[in-house]
Amino acid sequence: MQAAPLTYAAVGATASASPPGYACVHLSRILRRRDFESAVEDLMTWRVHRRAGLGVAASGSAQPDTVVDMRLGLGALAVRIPCRVVYVVDEPDRRGFAYGTLPGHPETGEEVFLLHRHSDGHVELTITAFSRPATLLARAGGPFARWVQMAMTKRYLAAADQLAR
Repeated sequence: MQAAPLTYAAVGATASASPPGYACVHLSRILRRRDFESAVEDLMTWRVHRRAGLGVAASGSAQPDTVVDMRLGLGALAVRIPCRVVYVVDEPDRRGFAYGTLPGHPETGEEVFLLHRHSDGHVELTITAFSRPATLLARAGGPFARWVQMAMTKRYLAAADQLAR
């Protein structure tokens, strides 16, 4: 999976503008939690994804070229969601990463997760994605597939606000 090619050409486009021909999602949330460093740790070690309900198997924390194979659902009915981290943002008040889709993902595209520490201490998570169906099932899902993507994005935002247990 490490050597598998990304399934789209616009690698890194979430850092600027989404390419034409893709559906876009852009949501953000000011977190109740104000500990920026622990929020970063949760994001970069896949805890946010796990808390959002995904099974996560990753080759490491979110660093360039890290492969993460996520699963949504149970057993034989689980949808496989393989991705590779394409870039990392590591600035004093902005941290996060973007991953792109790999073969086997139901969609093709990229998603970025960015935490921003505001001057007043508030921590905000912004998620931006562009995607389009890559499989017959995703194409057949039409509006339902878009709804699932939006629902997962909202789950990531909620999961980022959960404190470690």
